[in-house]
Amino acid sequence: MELDRAELSPGGASSPTQWSPSALGQACSEVLHRLTGHEARRASARRVALKDFSALIETTEWDRLLEGSGQPLRRAAETLGQVTKALEKYAAPPKEEACAGSAHSEVPEKAVEVGVLFLRLLEKVEAGKNCLVCPAWKTVLGHLAGPIYIFAITHLLEQPWTSPRSREVAGEVRSSLLKVTQCSSVAGFLRGENEDERFPVIMGLLKPYLNKESWKNNPAVKHVFSWTLQQVTRPWLTQHLERILPPSLLISDDYQTENKVLGVHCLHHIVLNVPAADLLQYNRAQVVYHAIFNHLYMPEHHLIQAVLLCLLDLFPILEKAQNWKGDASRPTTHCDEVLQLVLTHMEPEHRLLLRRTYARNLPAFVNRSVPRLLLWPPTSSSSLQHHIFSFIFRLGILTVRHMKRLERVIVGYLEVYDGPEEEARLKILETLKLLMQYTWPRISCRVVVLLRALLKLICDVARDTNLTPDPVKNALLQEATDCLILLDHCSQGRVKVRHSVLSLNFSWVSLSLHNVYNWLSFTICVPGQV
Repeated sequence: MELDRAELSPGGASSPTQWSPSALGQACSEVLHRLTGHEARRASARRVALKDFSALIETTEWDRLLEGSGQPLRRAAETLGQVTKALEKYAAPPKEEACAGSAHSEVPEKAVEVGVLFLRLLEKVEAGKNCLVCPAWKTVLGHLAGPIYIFAITHLLEQPWTSPRSREVAGEVRSSLLKVTQCSSVAGFLRGENEDERFPVIMGLLKPYLNKESWKNNPAVKHVFSWTLQQVTRPWLTQHLERILPPSLLISDDYQTENKVLGVHCLHHIVLNVPAADLLQYNRAQVVYHAIFNHLYMPEHHLIQAVLLCLLDLFPILEKAQNWKGDASRPTTHCDEVLQLVLTHMEPEHRLLLRRTYARNLPAFVNRSVPRLLLWPPTSSSSLQHHIFSFIFRLGILTVRHMKRLERVIVGYLEVYDGPEEEARLKILETLKLLMQYTWPRISCRVVVLLRALLKLICDVARDTNLTPDPVKNALLQEATDCLILLDHCSQGRVKVRHSVLSLNFSWVSLSLHNVYNWLSFTICVPGQV
């Protein structure tokens, strides 16, 4: 790069140069031209541009430069920000269709090179900031913070285009950025801990790459958007709803399961951190519901888990829009619709991972009042946590609408071994307990079916000597015992438990169903169908 030799100090090119804002702007324009112009197609031209920018960082007296003010400084800051954007784009991963082979191997090297430049640039700004009386450094930092943040998050997460070294450099860039901006965390940086909030700036930089035509051109954009969104919680997220909802819906509507899950996680975060009134306005909640409901037809357990968690937190918001008068029967709700579909899929399902996913979430549909302890603010491990108790309302006694299908699902799932952890059968037993508590008047006509299923389960567990660990066996037998006690209460004493099922000797491999009947004496009176 041709430097303004008239302004060089006698020490030569390696000595600090007393740049004026206009001279800095001109030098940055030359670097920007090499990074974005026709010359940028040549790798040699890009390498020269990086060397020139590195020399520019080293030879500029930033403390004197940032003492300037007025239009020249603003123009120089804008040009410097454009160079920073160009460098961030230079280190970005290629288009998804081109993400194969050597295309990915080059990205970490570029990221390390650009990251080192950003570290040196932030160090110079930090040094100039400490020497200044006037706040001119904020003007420059305002144009640098956004692109540098996007670069850091792009290469900080473990992805195919990152390496341990590039992730290490990206982490250092993020830490340096937080130090220069005087923020204690990324969440504080985004919501404006000490300055104006930067979340709108970041979303503005990502917006051109988050539309239907361009969002797959850079595979890192969706991850940067999702990760950034998770850092902002209520009450700061509400005012940005118009910015964040369309990209979340767009990502969740993709044909790839990975993108569907990512989009659903974004929508779930929005549901948890935006007030119900804002979600009900313009039928936004209905839009979210219909966008993710169809995902339940996909036989992917990760996707089903994400969708069900989101829907369970969306139901209370949707129910607020429904007005029920006591003089008429309650209308069916979205929860009824989802539970009906889930039960339809559960009956014939034979894949263990999907069976566990369905069974894991089934109790939440039955339980009318589910306390959930949530931590505030959200931690990086879970976006579902706040620092308050939240009561999520489910069907409760209205589960009687689904009794026949629930009975078939419960009996069918209790018959099938689910692996050493027995997660599905434990959750089905939990569901059965809740079902008997809420719908006890309808249980007496089902005593025979439920008792037969519980006794068969006890017999299978007692016969199992190798596959299931003893703590899991104890948990299964304890849950089954609780169900038998509840079944006895619901049938007005027709089932009598004389001894604890837990006292069964697991070493009795020859234990048969007849032996179990010796532990339990019961009289069954089958009433008429209810």
